[in-house]
Amino acid sequence: MEQSSSQPVPAENMAKVAYILYLVSIVFGVTALVAVVIAYVNRDEGPQWLRSHYQFQIRTFWIGLLYLVVGSVLSLVIIGWFMLLFSLVWIIVRCIKGLKLLDSQQAHPEPLSWFF
Repeated sequence: MEQSSSQPVPAENMAKVAYILYLVSIVFGVTALVAVVIAYVNRDEGPQWLRSHYQFQIRTFWIGLLYLVVGSVLSLVIIGWFMLLFSLVWIIVRCIKGLKLLDSQQAHPEPLSWFF
């Protein structure tokens, strides 16, 4: 049976799962590890526009981890709590932006960005 063009290919599904796992990691942090493993395993699969999403997801993990560690250390002073709040908003915005681009089958315009 042929796959219709309106159904997403499995690589797209995995990218979507990774974004959702990042959002779930806000509550259950361990899911971010699963998401980054999915991104590393699938980063060489699919068309170039999809590869940009995997690269974006890998960077989201490592930069998010950096923001989390620095914010945690600085939480001894007030600035750390603001940094942790920023990292929460940052991960949500990155995932929603990535999901939107993924649904329209567009490459992420700046997969190496540190911001949104």
